[in-house]
Amino acid sequence: MPNVATWMQAKDEEWFARAFAPHPQVRFSNALQAEVNLAQADGLLLTGGPDIAPEFLHQEVPDPSVLDLDTDRRRDVWEFQAVKHALKRRLPIFAICKGCQLLNVALGGTLHLDIRGHNAPEMKNKDIQPLRTDPAARHRFDHVNSSHHQAIDRLADGCVAEAWSADDDIVEQMRLVDYPFALAVQYHPERGDGRYAPLFADFVAQLGTRQD
Repeated sequence: MPNVATWMQAKDEEWFARAFAPHPQVRFSNALQAEVNLAQADGLLLTGGPDIAPEFLHQEVPDPSVLDLDTDRRRDVWEFQAVKHALKRRLPIFAICKGCQLLNVALGGTLHLDIRGHNAPEMKNKDIQPLRTDPAARHRFDHVNSSHHQAIDRLADGCVAEAWSADDDIVEQMRLVDYPFALAVQYHPERGDGRYAPLFADFVAQLGTRQD
């Protein structure tokens, strides 16, 4: 039974339970609830959440007032350590929203600390944000949902962008090249309909391929 390490907020559990329902063999170890033995993990799921605490960023923060007030340093410490561990073992990584930003920062990239037009209430659960997508991308969507005020600025070395907002070119999907599986999306496929199912299926299919 594959074991996925994650840090998941209680409010997101229902969404991810639905998204992974077609894969009942997957078991989650949630670091928010209990200590996780990363040595026993088969994959890493980085989920949405508050802004990354400024101390972890590779950039200056000219205006701290644009950041969330409820940053979670304990979570950030765990997630950055988990990414380092996963990369060392070449575990599959699936990163969503904050997770996308955190993976980019963990690899040396930077963020837009505050953007407009990506977190209107009607965008949270409705696929109304248009994308333009690299034809070479394995997963392509014309429209996605959107709920974030930060985003990737400078891509980390070794990463390539696969999709951008058609309105302002904000990176909405990226992957780590020369790596078995590390996909990051800025949108929220767990909140969407069945058309996002291939993202989760692709991640699950890689879970038995860890290298120790």
